[in-house]
Amino acid sequence: MKALIFAAGLGTRLKPLTDKIPKALIPVDGKPMLEHVILKLKASGFDGIVVNIHHEGQQIIDYLESRDNFGIRIYISDERDYLLDTGGGIKHARRYLDGDEPFLTHNADILSDVDLKRLYRHHLENPTSLATLLVSQRDSSRCLLFDKENRLCGWRNRETGEVKSPYPDVDPSLYSGYAFSGIHVISPEIFKRMDEWTGKFSIIDFYLAICAKTTIRAYLPDNLQLLDIGKPETLAEAEEWLRNYE
Repeated sequence: MKALIFAAGLGTRLKPLTDKIPKALIPVDGKPMLEHVILKLKASGFDGIVVNIHHEGQQIIDYLESRDNFGIRIYISDERDYLLDTGGGIKHARRYLDGDEPFLTHNADILSDVDLKRLYRHHLENPTSLATLLVSQRDSSRCLLFDKENRLCGWRNRETGEVKSPYPDVDPSLYSGYAFSGIHVISPEIFKRMDEWTGKFSIIDFYLAICAKTTIRAYLPDNLQLLDIGKPETLAEAEEWLRNYE
């Protein structure tokens, strides 16, 4: 199974920690964020992992080499010349991810107790879904809107009231609003749909542009525990969280 880890972010929320080190290498409970994610993916059966890099990317390459790639196949998707955002990053890594099987994407700064095998299997059991997004009911100013069949229909900013949707006159009150986790499983068919998308673009903007033409589905497990450790206030919480989880 294949996976892509987004490790190219600038880590602006964690400055000055990230002035001279990539966010993905900031240690949490003695291990870099990136290592926690790689080990979770490896334990879940993923044996081919792509890591995208940008800010201080050579440090990530050197770190992986020093750990002998944790005994699995790891490929580098190099974005040091130009940061491509999540959608552009997926398209840029196509040569490593395209094929006959879905792949999973995972932000380097997300910790969770989700069963990645179950998430992947859930996607396989729903072959009409182009993508399966891990979501939660955590408080968030921005949320994705899903219908009663858990199909993506739009996006909403709860603070400003802004709504994005391919459907006209969407009433957010008629949909379930969930926070996206940064973890999703994607069928390789997505690359054909990206042909007209170039350069830097967000995967959420891409999903919103195509969700009326294909199925993008939510996956909402019971009692999901998830922590965004890309913020100073949660970085401190992460060590205790990991000790309890592990």
